[in-house]
Amino acid sequence: MPRRARHLRGSASAPAGSEPDFFVVGRVLRPHGIRGEVRIALETDHPERLQPPLTLYFGPMRIAYTIAGVRFDRGDMLLKLEGLDSRTEAEALRGLEVAILAEEAAPLQPGEYYVHQIIGLEVWTEGGRHLGQVVEVLETGANDVYVVHGPGGEVLIPAIRDVVMEIDLPGGRMVIRPLEGLF
Repeated sequence: MPRRARHLRGSASAPAGSEPDFFVVGRVLRPHGIRGEVRIALETDHPERLQPPLTLYFGPMRIAYTIAGVRFDRGDMLLKLEGLDSRTEAEALRGLEVAILAEEAAPLQPGEYYVHQIIGLEVWTEGGRHLGQVVEVLETGANDVYVVHGPGGEVLIPAIRDVVMEIDLPGGRMVIRPLEGLF
C-alpha cells in the first residue's frame, strides 16, 4: 500500500504513474535568529535525508540553496543555507515550498507507492464498476484513505490490503474489493 510520504507530492501537472521533477519536503515558516537560518515545517517521512551538502529548491522558481547545517527545534527543522547570511535574506524565503530533486527521494520497496502516483488513478471494483478518480490521499492514524470523486459522488476508500486489490500505475487504475457497507 502507499507509504506515508507527503514529501512525495509532485508537480500537479504530472500524470498518474509519472515521476515529477521535484518533491516537496516542507515549507519555510520564518527566519530564525540573525544569521540567516530558516525554520522549516517538514512534510517528509525522511528528514534524515536532508543533510549537507544536499541542494534544496525554494518556491515556484526553484531557487537553489545548498544545506550548510541542520538542527531541530520543537518539531521543526532549522536550516543554515550556504549564501544566506542574514535575517533579511532569510525573510525572502518565508512561506515558500521547499523541494528536492526526484532522484534524491527515498527509494520505495515493492508494493509501496508515492502519494503523487496514487492521485489521478481511476478506481474500479473487481466487478467492473467505475467509482471515479482518486483526488486526494488522507492520512489517518491507522491507514491512509483515498478520496475518490465519481458519478456517484465522493467515496472514501481505506488503503488496506483487504480492500485495494491492485494498483496498475502504467494503466492508471486501481481495483478494489469493497468492504460490506462501504457504499
